[in-house]
Amino acid sequence: MKSFLEELHTQRWDDHRYYHHSRINQSLHLVSALSFLGAYVMLFIDPVVSALLSWGVAMLSRQSGHFFFEPKGYDHVNHATHEHKEDIKVGYNLRRKVVLMAIWAASPFVLYVDPTLFGLLDAAEGSRGFLYNLSVCWIAIGVGGLIFRTVHLFFLMGVQSGLVWATKILTDPFHDVKLYYRAPLALLRGELIDPMHAQHGVSA
Repeated sequence: MKSFLEELHTQRWDDHRYYHHSRINQSLHLVSALSFLGAYVMLFIDPVVSALLSWGVAMLSRQSGHFFFEPKGYDHVNHATHEHKEDIKVGYNLRRKVVLMAIWAASPFVLYVDPTLFGLLDAAEGSRGFLYNLSVCWIAIGVGGLIFRTVHLFFLMGVQSGLVWATKILTDPFHDVKLYYRAPLALLRGELIDPMHAQHGVSA
């Protein structure tokens, strides 16, 4: 358990210091985290609302931060190129995220063409039925993406590393609120890039 928690801390710290320099990205992660927390609650109440929050708000804001606002040049804080950081990314790097987001974006069109999704779902009745089936698809894509990369990491880095990453992903909303709740204030002060004063050991 000790080594599991130590690796979890390391993965979280590396994720922050390598991939979250932009204060806009951090602020969008705060929006994403709060949306995911709401989605966690709504999953047991209304899966349609949960899926819309998870993908329509949380994932879009989170990935927009990475794609559009995170610096892609040389990382002077960590002495690493963007290409190197992409190569060592434990989870979904930008290339993998493009594939995942493409699958998500295509799912409404696939469901419109085949409302039963190749016989996996009951045919939807009305717009509410379509949204329900779409929410099932989106939840399945999220769970499938998590399981796929976790198992992939079993072979790349070992079973513990894969399970650590899965734990990190599921608990990121809680951790991101703690980590980035001050990011909007820093952004309002005109600080576009986190100076990363904690880079040498203590999490921000």
